[in-house]
Amino acid sequence: MRKTGLILSVLVLFASLTYAQPKIGYVDSDAIMKQLPDAQDTQKKLDAMIKEWQEELNKMEKDWKTKYEDYEKRKLILSEQKRVEIEKELVGLEDQVSKYRQDKFGVRGELFQKQEELMKPIQNRIFTAIQEIAKENEYDFIFDRSGDIIFLYAKEEYDVTNLVLEKLK
Repeated sequence: MRKTGLILSVLVLFASLTYAQPKIGYVDSDAIMKQLPDAQDTQKKLDAMIKEWQEELNKMEKDWKTKYEDYEKRKLILSEQKRVEIEKELVGLEDQVSKYRQDKFGVRGELFQKQEELMKPIQNRIFTAIQEIAKENEYDFIFDRSGDIIFLYAKEEYDVTNLVLEKLK
């Protein structure tokens, strides 16, 4: 009898677990970043840096181009020694332009580092808010539809983007 009751209890438990549906939510982190004042301010700072660096890069490229065009016009009348000297100068300027571009905009450049430094605290706040909402509302999963995981269909009732925005205010 006891054995039958135990088996029946286990079967009821497993049956109820198989009918439990996971609660899934999603956020649109791009929308959160666009609406969050901290993120907007940080993006403005980054945009100002980018503009300044781009202007400097444009100036360097323009200087190189001007010197190159001047060299092209005069190279036939220049001595071999002077031509070699100017060509070395042009190569040096080109290297400086390339180095500046790489230092500022490269994969591990200053822009990348500044983005990491300035956006990390904001991303941490968002992540913490998402975790709190997931626990408070008993979500099993929350996905970011702005990232690599793409939803072709998602019910709006599971969108917790506004809850995250409210939590961050």
